[in-house]
Amino acid sequence: MKAILALEDGTIFHGQGFGARGTACGEVCFNTSMTGYQEILTDPSYKGQIVTMTYPLIGNYGINTQDVESWRPHASGLVIRELSPMVSNWRADKPLAQYLEENGIPGIQGVDTRALTKKLRVRGALNGVISTEGLSDAEALKRAKEFVFVGVDYVKEVTHKQAFAWDPKDEQSAEFDLLRGTSTGNARNIRKPLPPADIPIVAYDFGMKYNILRNLRQAGFKVQVVPATTPAAEALKYKPAGIFLSNGPGDPSALGYAVQAASDLLKSGVPIFGICLGHQILGQAFGGKTFKLKFGHRGGNQPVKDLESGKVEITSQNHGFAVDPKSLPADVTVNRINLNDQTVEGMRHKTKPIFCVQYHPEASPGPHDSNPLFAEFRELIQKRG
Repeated sequence: MKAILALEDGTIFHGQGFGARGTACGEVCFNTSMTGYQEILTDPSYKGQIVTMTYPLIGNYGINTQDVESWRPHASGLVIRELSPMVSNWRADKPLAQYLEENGIPGIQGVDTRALTKKLRVRGALNGVISTEGLSDAEALKRAKEFVFVGVDYVKEVTHKQAFAWDPKDEQSAEFDLLRGTSTGNARNIRKPLPPADIPIVAYDFGMKYNILRNLRQAGFKVQVVPATTPAAEALKYKPAGIFLSNGPGDPSALGYAVQAASDLLKSGVPIFGICLGHQILGQAFGGKTFKLKFGHRGGNQPVKDLESGKVEITSQNHGFAVDPKSLPADVTVNRINLNDQTVEGMRHKTKPIFCVQYHPEASPGPHDSNPLFAEFRELIQKRG
């Protein structure tokens, strides 16, 4: 089927549709990762966005049910250069096109993704529409211009509606292992042993990736997940030794309820760790402000410098907003920066047990340079007694 991608500035791309037959609006962004399209599609942070993959061949290893990052894919649409005509992976459960069709997400292939990415880098992020329903150029352009992304609260659309305990039977969190020697069993389910879950924490779900929960459990945390709108007093009723603030989609300045909860939690004295949107929410709770980046940071090769150790981490990132360092109070220090544009990548409170990062230490496809941050959170809690 024929497909169209229209941008609000009047740019039109035509190609072949795959996935669901439908029309979707969103902010058009690009991700430079060579692998991980399944994790990207199921990352709730992409709610309200049409994702362009810069790597030219997508879909070659299919989709498998073990690597999803949420209860469903959340991206509005997918733009690629070429869809692999076959799936070549023993863990695959289904092809990418089938997965998108089952979840009502339209895709377009045959697009010059290099030209599209260059436009977004030069012009900045643009709203757009993707359609596989025979939409005319004029109608597609009209819908692209009407779409609004900034200022919209997408968190309430992706958060789990009810609180729940993560993986109480330890069936989903252990790291995968290899089938060795005379070992028997399903090779897809060979796992390494988990440590005891001896530290209770509460994790705020602003659009949390499941691999964050897996990493927290692997670090020995017993995790109680609560919805994004949970007041601080309600979260503290679980008597957590620590609080985790998750990633999530959209504009952080539209989340007054989350900033209020974080502000109240700052007064509790409980150690806090935030990732991505959680970092931006903490930035506002500290008294700072956020701003929209020109085209965002999305990919698995973002260099971040730890100003405390001098170490450089190669990180996975997915965000379109950042914290303004000039707006932060004197009792908050910026301890990590992005080496490409010097934006804030990490903060630490000088007197309270609170730290956060803008990137993803839990990234399933990698890189894994930043994975020790989960152990750092554990050590911070243990020091508090």
